[in-house]
Amino acid sequence: MDSAAVAAPAVVAADLARPRVDRLDLLGVPLDTIGRAEIEQRLAAQLGESGSGLLHLVTLNPEYVIASRSTSDFREAIGRAELSVPDGIGVVMAARWLSGRRISRVTGVELASWLLSANGLTEARVFLLGTPGSIAELQGRHPTRVVGRWGAGSAAQTDDAESIGRIREAGATVVLVGYGAPAQVRWVERNRAGLADAGVRVAVGVGGALDYLAGTVPRAPESVRALGLEWAYRLVREPWRWRRQLALPRFALLVARARFGRSISGG
Repeated sequence: MDSAAVAAPAVVAADLARPRVDRLDLLGVPLDTIGRAEIEQRLAAQLGESGSGLLHLVTLNPEYVIASRSTSDFREAIGRAELSVPDGIGVVMAARWLSGRRISRVTGVELASWLLSANGLTEARVFLLGTPGSIAELQGRHPTRVVGRWGAGSAAQTDDAESIGRIREAGATVVLVGYGAPAQVRWVERNRAGLADAGVRVAVGVGGALDYLAGTVPRAPESVRALGLEWAYRLVREPWRWRRQLALPRFALLVARARFGRSISGG
């Protein structure tokens, strides 16, 4: 992971709220087609003096898209997020095919790693929510960046007050939520006001990224990731996930129908 110094952000906070020509409607959910460098620049600007409020970043994959079609509150939560980036290779391929644009994948693992380790992000004080062993390991690796963690909580609404209280007490400006989808997206959306009031500027649902970065769950080899076959690698290692993988053929069918119906448009 590149931890080079963050360049002075050229994107100011007001730019984050402007309608963007780089946003697509992908099967009913928004997808921002900007590259990793611009995403990092926007996050740095949000964490800097010009930032305000809360920026919610969603890492979009085919499972998100399929779940959003049957769960209206999840779809609405994705729609209200300030950034929705292409995490899954299926989303990247679908967006390229349907829009004709050059789109690059930006994974939650990459973004979480950058927020945890990039030089120059002095305003990033990170709080981790997720698997106890993984977040403890990450705090041990990044003791000056990670200001707090809570592994005993959950995405349940009954834990919200304590989660926000711990985040506030730690003085966090970034919260990485490893509760999986759709729970983590709903959690951020439900707690927007509380997070902003606690001083949090950036919230990202990162799923299993924290486990990968901590090394508690092995990630697919780079050669497998380059081919976009991480899903197959995980299925071989965790065959009980087969029901979740049923979203992939459904997603492919919807993309094919959209291609011939031209149901994607620029935003």
